[in-house]
Amino acid sequence: MDVVEICVLISSLSFFGYAISYFISPHMKQEFIRYGLQKFSLLTILLEIAGAIGLIVGLVFNPILIVSSLGLALLMLSGFIVRVKIKDSIWVSLPALFFMGLNAYIFWESIN
Repeated sequence: MDVVEICVLISSLSFFGYAISYFISPHMKQEFIRYGLQKFSLLTILLEIAGAIGLIVGLVFNPILIVSSLGLALLMLSGFIVRVKIKDSIWVSLPALFFMGLNAYIFWESIN
């Protein structure tokens, strides 16, 4: 297993975990309200699930890996911007920044 495959597994499992927690934890729904994005919460979760599935499928079909990793990187960039906008601390914003970087790395490696 190479580095990109490990990164794909880390990212996809994390996004699956986040999506599951949205459906079982009231705290996750409250976070979207805090962000002012309650109207987009289900769309965001569905995009994360689609991205996580795309990363796994992308291990076999590289074009899907390219699209999925880019999409998740942009989604996490948006998440980071929202956290900066609502004045969350850098510590609380780090996961979005980390997953943006992780998926940007997967994207970069998948196009080369």
